[in-house]
Amino acid sequence: MKRTGKKLQGIIPAIVTPINADGKLNLELLEKQAEYLLDAGVQGLFACGGTGEGAYLKTEEKRLVFRTLKQMLPEDKFLCAALINSNTRAVIDEIAALGEIEPDYIVVTAPYYHAASQKDILEHYMTIAEKSPAPLIIYNIPSTTHNYIEPETIDKLIAVKNIAGVKDSSGNFMNYTRGLFENQNKEFAWIQGEDYLCGANFLAGADGVVSGLSNVRVEPYVEMYEAFLNHDTQKIKECQVKINKLYKLIHLYGNGNASIKAATELYGRGSRWMQQSSMSLDDIQMAEIKKILDEYER
Repeated sequence: MKRTGKKLQGIIPAIVTPINADGKLNLELLEKQAEYLLDAGVQGLFACGGTGEGAYLKTEEKRLVFRTLKQMLPEDKFLCAALINSNTRAVIDEIAALGEIEPDYIVVTAPYYHAASQKDILEHYMTIAEKSPAPLIIYNIPSTTHNYIEPETIDKLIAVKNIAGVKDSSGNFMNYTRGLFENQNKEFAWIQGEDYLCGANFLAGADGVVSGLSNVRVEPYVEMYEAFLNHDTQKIKECQVKINKLYKLIHLYGNGNASIKAATELYGRGSRWMQQSSMSLDDIQMAEIKKILDEYER
């Protein structure tokens, strides 16, 4: 594996991609949000994933986001660059377009739109791993790809050179912990992507979490990881309760990412606007978001 020197672990916010009402990137707000997260003590940033609306961004827009964040990162922090594409060739083309940016990790979903067999998924990752200048993170998110990566496939991918870990957003904690407990490769990282499972993830001894919700208030996540390092199981549970209260934002409207972006705007470090503009929240909806934040802050 091509080593980054930065272990894939800890709290890794799936940072939002702020844009203006006209759909253009707002890099000033991106920097402001990144500063908030980095100052709070996160271990890395996960850019242009689901929360970052990566599937809606052009290649050059992704490159600008990655470059902006990479230039901001201290030496001990890492950048996970998500390249959300429906097929193997498109991912490889975007890897080539990254140029001088050199992310620490590259994140890849299973192929999507057409149904993919486990053989197809295996070949997809093996081909990209061979071409990638940085270690890959397997992104298992069947709610959007509609192609679930089975435990047996992940087990095979663990042995593939240049694959560093898995981010599991399937919500299937049974299969996730099966892999975590049975895995013999200690260099392979197990990262949870469902916020309701962050506490259970650390209690099970996994490596870290990638969270979109942490864009809103990252403090309970950082506190949870510190509690994990200190073997403080009660504190882990208390932090999960705080996160659960914040999760009301996700339930409020059909698109949880829109609620997250709206919340960052209310905190003065983001923008409510979605790349698909009709998904953006209006003023009445923003007022409901504020009520939840006010309740959380009390």
